[in-house]
Amino acid sequence: MESKVSAPLPLKSRQLYKLVLTGGPCGGKSTGQDRLATFFENMGWKVFTVPETATILFGGRVKFEELNPEQAYLFQKDLLKTMLQIEDVFFNQAEATLDRNILVICDRGGMDPSAYMGRDEWFQMLHEIGVEEFDLLNKRYDQVVHLVTAADGAEEYYTLANNVTRKETLSAAKEMDVKTRKAWLGHPYLDIIDNSECRKFEDKVLKLIQVVCDRTGIDPQDRLSKNSRKRKWLVRSIDESRFVKYEQFNILHEYLLSDNPETQVRIRSREQNGRSTFTVTRRELHRGKEFVETRTQITFREYTRYRTMKDRSRAPLHKQRRCFMVGNQYFNLDLYTVIPPSANSLQLDGHLIFLETYTTVPKGEPVLLPDFLEIEKEITGQAAYSMYSMAKIPNSDRETDEFVGAAECLDD
Repeated sequence: MESKVSAPLPLKSRQLYKLVLTGGPCGGKSTGQDRLATFFENMGWKVFTVPETATILFGGRVKFEELNPEQAYLFQKDLLKTMLQIEDVFFNQAEATLDRNILVICDRGGMDPSAYMGRDEWFQMLHEIGVEEFDLLNKRYDQVVHLVTAADGAEEYYTLANNVTRKETLSAAKEMDVKTRKAWLGHPYLDIIDNSECRKFEDKVLKLIQVVCDRTGIDPQDRLSKNSRKRKWLVRSIDESRFVKYEQFNILHEYLLSDNPETQVRIRSREQNGRSTFTVTRRELHRGKEFVETRTQITFREYTRYRTMKDRSRAPLHKQRRCFMVGNQYFNLDLYTVIPPSANSLQLDGHLIFLETYTTVPKGEPVLLPDFLEIEKEITGQAAYSMYSMAKIPNSDRETDEFVGAAECLDD
């Protein structure tokens, strides 16, 4: 099946949008970046994600607490120069991409280092590297989104586990959050995503995507509403002659072993036109109350290392995903290219095809569905149709306990 790819865009109508994601420790940047990138890719945008420079350098065994004042200043100056150079690489690639809209997501930006020093030192540093604060604050980035630390308003979710370079206590995290927020005061498009009115972490992620959609002029309809839920249908057939324009991705999911039955981990490869992104997704039970899902983009090397930890009792899941819109409603259509081992009885005419969308319309109530698809039935909330269930290899021995949240996480 061939993808109906986007046509080249006239330069005057093409958007190149440069976004900074910043915030305090454990604010949700990693998951937010991945969800944001996936959302815009599904809308047909090209997305570049700029890695956090500090994490790269600290990963090389630099220990900031061991540096004397002179070393710390030199490190911060080199960090800023490196950050701007890495960003320029991605900005140049974005400028050279002419056939679609482009979103560049920077994991922190040029003003963030100013939170770690006095104003005199900061201006001295800028003078030495030939950079103006006005340009960093007002001209370099189209939007800055600050994700408030979980230590301020969502303390039960604050953790050091998902970032090996993070060492801050609750009070230190809140203090650092305030300093980072103040560093960006004055940017013409600064949005602050706090933890208020967020009953769960997913609400915060939806708020993030919404503020970026607002700035870029995208109307996601009710997909980003806090009451929006995923609904799924089993598809019998497709009328290819009437299919609307879509973006197509080849996706591979694999479940990993976990020594904690309250944690589920899977990795994903997502490929389009020979280029791939890699993600690790974790579902964890927090204080026995709810399952929180976090996603982090990983490198190919990390992805390869994770694959050695595969759960051998579950098969890899191969599918083609088509992302498209009908009217104002956004849909994903998943076509399994290999029937999962526990899904043989679910296929129709030798195919296994699912349609999904996010909507505030409750399960069972009518939703306007694409008329070029023949829908067999709704499968929202049916355990047999979850990826975790379908991947199970019958009569296989599992090395660790089954995920205790399988009954609650049915619509993955």
